[in-house]
Amino acid sequence: MVDWTDAERSIITGIFANLDYEDIGAKALCRCLIVYPWTQRYFGSFGNLYNAEAIKTNPNIAAHGVKILHGLDRAVKNMDNIKETYAELSVLHSEKLHVDPDNFKLLSDCMTIVIAAKLGSAFTPENQAAFQKFLSVVVSALGRQYH
Repeated sequence: MVDWTDAERSIITGIFANLDYEDIGAKALCRCLIVYPWTQRYFGSFGNLYNAEAIKTNPNIAAHGVKILHGLDRAVKNMDNIKETYAELSVLHSEKLHVDPDNFKLLSDCMTIVIAAKLGSAFTPENQAAFQKFLSVVVSALGRQYH
């Protein structure tokens, strides 16, 4: 179990309350697929991913980025029980999709970069620390089935 301060809870809920999911979700997933091209292997059914422009304009990638952010909403709403909240997703990604759990960390790093760029100076070191703590807990919960 993770201990969250009131300030961390406030920061995390505040960040998510003000996100444009369609913009941030698409940008974070696109960044991950472009910077770490080996992650594309899990999206073979999404159509053309042959170059950065194709990835950026792919509606399936954009939709999945939004889906990921809505999935993170579940963690925001269940911060005291993130591991249980993601138990089924962990099984799905491990046993059915066979996603390398290291990719969750890569995506969380890309998400942090995209949010930092969007928030600018409002993404203070304190905010970044709370956000990265949150994403680390999510990454750990998603990777739980692998251990």
